[in-house]
Parts: sequence; structure tokens; C-alpha cells
Amino acid sequence: MRLADTGLSAQDIRDKVERYMIETYERFDLLAESAKDQYLYDESGEAYLDFYAGIAVNSAGNCNERVVEAVVEQARTLMQTFNYPYTIPQALLAEKVCQTIGMDKIFYQNSGAEANEAMIKMARKYGIETYGPNRYHIVTAKMGFHGRTFGAMSATGQPGNGCQVGYGPMTYGFSYAPYNNLQAFKDACTENTIAIMVEPVQGEGGIHPATQEFMGGLREFCDQNEMLLLIDEVQTGWCRTGKVMSYMHYGIKPDIVSMAKALGGGMPIGAICATSEVAKAFSAGSHGSTFGGHPVSCAAALAQVEELLSRDLAGNAERVGGYLMERLATLPHVREVRGQGLMIGIEFDDAIDAVELKHECVRRHLLLTAIGNRVIRLVPPLIVTRDDCDAACRILEASIETLVG
Repeated sequence: MRLADTGLSAQDIRDKVERYMIETYERFDLLAESAKDQYLYDESGEAYLDFYAGIAVNSAGNCNERVVEAVVEQARTLMQTFNYPYTIPQALLAEKVCQTIGMDKIFYQNSGAEANEAMIKMARKYGIETYGPNRYHIVTAKMGFHGRTFGAMSATGQPGNGCQVGYGPMTYGFSYAPYNNLQAFKDACTENTIAIMVEPVQGEGGIHPATQEFMGGLREFCDQNEMLLLIDEVQTGWCRTGKVMSYMHYGIKPDIVSMAKALGGGMPIGAICATSEVAKAFSAGSHGSTFGGHPVSCAAALAQVEELLSRDLAGNAERVGGYLMERLATLPHVREVRGQGLMIGIEFDDAIDAVELKHECVRRHLLLTAIGNRVIRLVPPLIVTRDDCDAACRILEASIETLVG
């Protein structure tokens, strides 16, 4: 929909949002009207270099042609149906995903939070049915993030701050341990622990990649103690970190893995993949979703996955991500640059407020986001080039200079 077709002004749109919408987002002063590849455009056609990608969603580029064509064709053919009939997009996507990442079974959801809810439910049900009524406890990482629904929020190791504030008691059965501290995770487990659940790179926690010792040690510890390893790849999955899935960097395989964001190429979809043994916990009626496995979303996801793989965008993420991290480290007031592939965090010293820097960059037509007041997060489309990275660094440097005077 184009603004010119509505007879409204950009301010009219802002006023309607303020009048009718419940706002929980810190808005940019930007009306996004269209997008293509690594750019987003406002109502005047002004281009913004997109290093946000819908929060790591549009990994094959904004409005990727292959994905758009799949959406249009599927919408014309079968828009939606309930989950009792077989549908072609569900079946083809299930095969493609499972074969690509080496998992046995898939269950479709609508978002990352819902995927993590399903992962938690499957692990608990498996534990209780396999080992007895008390085997439901799950250990997660402090400063992790797993979503905003109640189970996922309870699994998010940020008690007393962040997304848990103001909602009363969390769902019982979770404990938290410091990220990348293998011994602390072992100590947090009890005889009732059925699973350990972690992100391979903490996203909302400030872009902290897991160490090999930590991830390998968790896999070994879970195997030794008849526990499941649950890996949240909602943000890291599908080529973002330089591998198809981030856990592949560590030479391990989870018992259940969640995914969303980049999977749909811009359409809403989430999923979990599990081993055949653990997947048996879900049977008829034990879990469900009206829109999970939506035909249009599955068709978009299949096109997205094929685009990511055929263009080796994981390889591009690794190559360009390495170059970008080197460039970012030369910027003034940078304390540390960390990440995997094209999932990058820049931590600044006390001279820079990351939120102010974010808005200054937007004014200069670079889209990115902040985590707290010290970290800028970059998750651009995986099609970006070195030239795009140079342009982003120039805007960042000019913005920093403006802030410090």
C-alpha cells in the first residue's frame, strides 16, 4: 500500500497510530513504505541502508523475488486451511528443513516465542512421560532471551528486569545459570532436571557467542545425565552466523531446536525440530496451532531456504561478517566487537549512549538497533557487500562524532 493511494499524509499515519494502537515500541521517526534487497524506503522514496533486516528476518533481502513469487502463487491457490488435510507446502518444507539440518521431525508454529513454548512443552512432556512426574525442571542462561509468552518469558533468565517486570509469578520449573559457565550450569541441575536450554549466541543479552567448551560440555553433560539439550536458534538460525545453524559451529546436535525469523523470509512462521525419540512426546491433541504451518508461510519459507542455500548466504555471512567486524573495531569509542557471521554487537565506552547513537544513525539513513545503553546490534540481510559495510561504518563514525562533539 502506497501513501499516495490513501490520500493521507505521513503525519496522518502517525496520528492514527497514536490514536488507535497500543504502543510498546520505541518508534523511529520513519514511515516505511517499501523495501528491496538491503534497503528500506520511506514515503518520499528516500533509501535507508537496512542493517536491521526486520530483526534478523529478511536474510535473503527485503522482498526477495523468489519469496514474493511463492507467496503470491500460494495465496492464489490455497490461502489457509485447518491442519487435518495434508498440504503441499507443509510437506515440502518439512522435508527440506529436516534434511538440511539433520533433524528427524518438525512441528510448525507462528513465531519464535511460540516455537520456544513448543520446545519447552515437548521437553517437559518427554521428561514426565519417560522418567516420572517430577522430571520437568529446565536450566536456562542468565541474560538470555526466549520470547514474551509466559513459558518463554519464564525461561528468559532476566528475573527482576527486562520482559518479566510487572507480570507477577513466572511459570514454575526454571533455574538460571551464567552463560558460558559450564560448571554453573552443572551445579544448577538437580535430579528433576530434564533439559538445558540456551542460545548459541545471546542476542538480547548483548551478542555473546558461546564458547566451544561451553556448548560441547553441555552436550556431553546432557548425554551423561539423560537430559535434553534445547537450542534456541530463533535469531541465529538459517545462515545468520556463517553456518546454516549456529550449533553447527560447535560440532554438536541438539535434541530439540527452535527457529523462526529468517525461516519465513518476511512471512510469520516458527518451528521446532526434534529427534524421533523426543518427538514422540507430542501425539494427537497434545499441542496445536490454528495457523501453524500456514500454507502461504510454508511456501515462503521453502523459497527462502532454497534462496539462502543456493546463494551460499551462510558463506557470505562468514566472509562479510569477518570484514565488518574488523572495520567496526577501528571506530572511535569502541570497547569491543563480538559476534558470529553477520550477527554482530558493538560495545561502546561510557562516552557513547547506544540509544542516542541508534537514532542519529537513523537520521543519517542507517537502520540498526541498540541493546541497553552500550551495545549496538547489527543483523543486516545476508546479501550485504563490503561496500555496504563501508557505507554503514562511515555513517556510524559520523554519528559518533556528532554525539561526542
